Amino acid sequence: MDVSQVLKDKVVLVVDDEPDVLDTVADILDTCLVTKAGDYESARQYLMSFSYDIVVLDIMGVNGFELLKVSVKRGFPTVMLTAYALSPQALEKSIKLGAVSFLPKEKMSQLDSFLADVVLGGNKPAWGKLFVKLEDLLNKRFGPDWIQRNRFFSEFEATMRKEKVADDESNG
Repeated sequence: MDVSQVLKDKVVLVVDDEPDVLDTVADILDTCLVTKAGDYESARQYLMSFSYDIVVLDIMGVNGFELLKVSVKRGFPTVMLTAYALSPQALEKSIKLGAVSFLPKEKMSQLDSFLADVVLGGNKPAWGKLFVKLEDLLNKRFGPDWIQRNRFFSEFEATMRKEKVADDESNG
C-alpha cells in the first residue's frame, strides 16, 4: 500500500498544544492539506467552520475529549494522538466517544499508516488493525492481560474478532 497516495490531498485538522508536534505531524502528512490548531478555541472554530477528511486530536492541553465530541458530531473521522493520557481509560473513552483510532505519540512516525487504515476502511473505526499494530506496546504499557482484566475491552475484542471473521468471509 502506498500510504502517500492513499492520503494525497486529504484535508486534515491537527490539534495539539505543542508546536513541535504540530510541525512533525504536518511533515509526516506532507501529501495532505494540513490545518494546525494549538488550542481548544481555535480548534473548535475550525471544526465548526470547515470540513475535514480526518481530524487528529491531542487529549491533554487542548481538551481533546470535548473536541472529539464536536468532531464526531460533525461527522469527521477522528484519531486521538496522545503521550500523557495513554491509559486503558483514555482508550476506552476515545472509543465510546466515537474516535476511529488512537495513537501514542511515541508511534507518531507511523501516523500516516494509521490514517491510511482509516481512509481505506471507509473512514470507519480501525480498531482491529490498531490493536494488532500496537499489541506489543499496549501489553508492555498496560500489562499482558490488560484486555482480560477490563470487561469493556474483553467484550470489545470479541466484537472485533467477529467483525474480522465477517470481513474475511465477505472478501474470501
